[in-house]
Amino acid sequence: MKTNLLYGQNELEVEVSEDAFIVEPNHLPGLENDIGALKEALKNPIGTGPLKEMVKATDKVAIVISDITRPTPNHKMVPVLIEELNHVPIENFVIINGTGTHRDQTREEFVQMLGDWVVDNVRIINNQCHDQETLVNVGKSKFGCDVYLNKEYVEADFRIVTGFIEPHFFAGFSGGPKGIMPGIAGIETIMTFHNARMIGDARSTWGNMEDNPVQEMTREINRMCKPNFMLNVTLNREKEITAVFAGELYEAHDKGCEFVKEHAMIKCDDRFDVVITSNSGYPLDQNLYQAVKGMSAAHKIVKKGGTIIVASECSDGLPSHGNYSKIFEFADSPQALLDLINDPNFKMFDQWQVQKQAVTQVWADVYVYSMLTDEQVIGSMLKPTHNIEQTLEELKQTYGENMSIAVLPLGPLTIPYVEE
Repeated sequence: MKTNLLYGQNELEVEVSEDAFIVEPNHLPGLENDIGALKEALKNPIGTGPLKEMVKATDKVAIVISDITRPTPNHKMVPVLIEELNHVPIENFVIINGTGTHRDQTREEFVQMLGDWVVDNVRIINNQCHDQETLVNVGKSKFGCDVYLNKEYVEADFRIVTGFIEPHFFAGFSGGPKGIMPGIAGIETIMTFHNARMIGDARSTWGNMEDNPVQEMTREINRMCKPNFMLNVTLNREKEITAVFAGELYEAHDKGCEFVKEHAMIKCDDRFDVVITSNSGYPLDQNLYQAVKGMSAAHKIVKKGGTIIVASECSDGLPSHGNYSKIFEFADSPQALLDLINDPNFKMFDQWQVQKQAVTQVWADVYVYSMLTDEQVIGSMLKPTHNIEQTLEELKQTYGENMSIAVLPLGPLTIPYVEE
């Protein structure tokens, strides 16, 4: 049978056996009037009064957005926020792009993310995690680091965080407090947040919020300089808004996570020989660094010694910025990478993504279907494939004619699990 994987801005058709198990969230239609739903959520939020009544006309307002690697509909959410706060002069607003450790966005990318009017009329800045002059210390984390956040955010009179909620491979769920930490944090704080002990903790995983140290740290840091208001959404396969969660940071985010968990966590009876996954399409599949999320989702249901095939366009390469691709030069196998990263003396920017990838590779083989060259894929200790159907045929030599196959068409927008 044919199935379609989210891939780049389009979809990739793949032929799989008739008994392949398709794993995807319960489909939710987009809201008929998403702008109306956003406006209503600002007027009747969760755990706070109406947004307009919370903000004075003289307030300097900071709006934190997620960067271009996330499909957050900033072009709808930000204009609605500014319209709702139309008693505040436009020059009192600053939009802070929560890049975390990612690259800056260009003006053209901001237009793509926010629309012409916002870019032409509102001041926008990229968070600079390495620039100490743009950061301010707001405290010390119990996890062992000083906490630095974006200075303009800290000094604003009213702080708003936006985002979208989806399962996350080590924070449990995205959105909410993650918009601030690591979105607008300094590199010292981010490195602790992503250190080998935090990422390697078994509780730091998809869908877990109860005792997850990564989620605990992001919430701890948000309390040091808490957003006054949160506006988050959930999205479907077509990146349409399916629900809106606005109001007090923790209460509203918790309700959003419960909603996503109900629809995105899919139980499987057993593990599979082969799991084919996307990386949720554009914008999440822009580079191989982000594609680790799709691999990690597939890891949840692939057998030990099985095979994962991830389709991720990688139009932005490995990427070229950061240390993701460099770290592979320090070892000759995924296990050696894990040993290196777990050494307390090793500390390198981007090690967390390599760590998650290596954990998956120690468990299963990983093939990548992408725009990358074979040299780039092999240099990342992965296996290239240019024809998924052909690779499936070849894998029958390993697993037999009756090999079991699962497909995650939406990649990490779905979190499958096996009770073991």
